[in-house]
Amino acid sequence: MTNFDATKQMFHVPEGVIYLDGNSLGPLPVAAGARVASMMADEWGEMLITGWNTAGWMAQPMALGDRIGRLIGAEAGHVVLGDTLSIKVYQALASALSMTDRKVILSDSGNFPSDLYMAEGLIRSLGQGHELRVVAPEDVADAIDETVAVTMITEVDYRTGRKHDMAALTAKAHAVGAITVWDLAHSAGALPVDLAGVGADFAVGCTYKYLNGGPGAPAFIYVAPRHADRAVPALSGWLGHEAPFAFDQAYRPGVGIERMRVGTPSVIQMASLDAALDAWDGVDMADLRSRSIALCDLFIAQVEAATDLTLASPRDGAQRGSQVSFHHPQGYAVMQALIARGVIGDFRAPDILRFGFTPLYIGEDEVRRAAAILAEIIETASWDKPEFHARQAVT
Repeated sequence: MTNFDATKQMFHVPEGVIYLDGNSLGPLPVAAGARVASMMADEWGEMLITGWNTAGWMAQPMALGDRIGRLIGAEAGHVVLGDTLSIKVYQALASALSMTDRKVILSDSGNFPSDLYMAEGLIRSLGQGHELRVVAPEDVADAIDETVAVTMITEVDYRTGRKHDMAALTAKAHAVGAITVWDLAHSAGALPVDLAGVGADFAVGCTYKYLNGGPGAPAFIYVAPRHADRAVPALSGWLGHEAPFAFDQAYRPGVGIERMRVGTPSVIQMASLDAALDAWDGVDMADLRSRSIALCDLFIAQVEAATDLTLASPRDGAQRGSQVSFHHPQGYAVMQALIARGVIGDFRAPDILRFGFTPLYIGEDEVRRAAAILAEIIETASWDKPEFHARQAVT
């Protein structure tokens, strides 16, 4: 049984704050500051460039990839870190398209826009008549047919928390000869994922949300073992070369997942992520999932009992990720009023109040207090002030 009281002590949340935005940026792990300081002083400071070998900086993307792999059901040696999630989407999608003669990329309207932008950009770059076909989330299964080359699906909708059935959609795709690319941005660290078990082909994700790696933390990419040595890297950076320090003029792809490396890794960010991943060492993902559903269900019940807000997320916990969203026509102002009261969630256009529930540092008491504060703000219309309507750059 996972001790969530113990994991709560591993994170810094400012006094008086109820943090319900770990689905956007996880809080600071208590150990991260010391880990980063040690890396900078003891490794960078004292070892200088020898740290690439002595401190193992060069091996970090693979080592941390294996730690994340445990949380997403990946085979050892088939996850590597680096770059940003958008870059990893581009890599995975380009590699998948290189393995088929078909031209259709299937996605859905609940996908994060950057994934769609990357697909559009790749299509323009290839200039081979590919098509991005976007359907409603509930229509994805029916849209998977023999014309589809690649399915590019985010398992959990970033706005509503609606969860796709990864196993069923992967099986449907394979049955018609399509290749799967899964975006785990709102899955990794939020719920159990079994990439190997469902037979996923490619997967990508970020580490600054539920994995708590910090702002700007690197992304990751998974390539199934059956594809690892034949996937063609679209971004052939020097660290994805078979022998980077041979400095050959011609590119030769590295062995397996190593070919998905691009440029020099962000060692300082990886030190922070390394500390963040320590919190997962004693966590059972089934415990995490059941606790997450319970917290989300409690929040829904408390909010609906006290307000007339409309639920935007699936009511069935098995059909959503680790977040709850509500509609409100002045959602942005309501969220700013909440933040001013110490309850931090976020807003997504056009009208969605979004709340993330991470059992690692959130309990029932915080959920009840957050719901009560939200209800008070709605009842008193205290959100209707000029300062709460003024849009900031990040919502």
